[in-house]
Amino acid sequence: MANYDVLKVDGTKSGSVELNDAVFAIEPNTDVLFEAITLQRASLRQGTHAVKNRSAVRGGGRKPWRQKGTGRARQGTIRAPQWRGGGIVFGPTPRSYAYKMPKKMRRLALRSALSYKVQESALTVVDAFQFDAPKTKEFKTALSNLKQPKKVLVVTDSEDVNVELSARNIPGVQVSTAQGLNVLDITSADSVVITESAAKKVEEVLG
Repeated sequence: MANYDVLKVDGTKSGSVELNDAVFAIEPNTDVLFEAITLQRASLRQGTHAVKNRSAVRGGGRKPWRQKGTGRARQGTIRAPQWRGGGIVFGPTPRSYAYKMPKKMRRLALRSALSYKVQESALTVVDAFQFDAPKTKEFKTALSNLKQPKKVLVVTDSEDVNVELSARNIPGVQVSTAQGLNVLDITSADSVVITESAAKKVEEVLG
């Protein structure tokens, strides 16, 4: 297990913590990581696209001309696909793009994403975020003391309304719990700030 510095919100060191190498120091599996990101992005698609086929468009109930004797091609309706204003053939219909991955692959993807952040020195461990009330200014000051970039993922051990509300109006800052940690949030952020207790919870699940 490797030692990581634990910082206070003012940027000073408060101690150190040992984190499991099996979670934070593996060789990242890029193929599984890519598959997990693709899965999440696919699940975010609404899938509400739709077109009208020949039975859904309005009109066309009468045969435009008689079957024989006109010299023209036979037609049954002016809402057939070859007509202007007709129905669409094989157009998109509402569907879900979501699919599933095996649990072992999902966990491997999370371990790979966390290990990438450690390799890039983009993982910061803090002792805790404690706010008596929502304070955006104090939260911005804390991130500045921790020398964080604009796009930051803050991970807490459980839901904290004051932390969430403090970070809500800061562009590029996202707050997640250890239970809700996912690959897309980790890889989208330039840096991950995780509390010591949240890191231990992640270890319990992924270790």
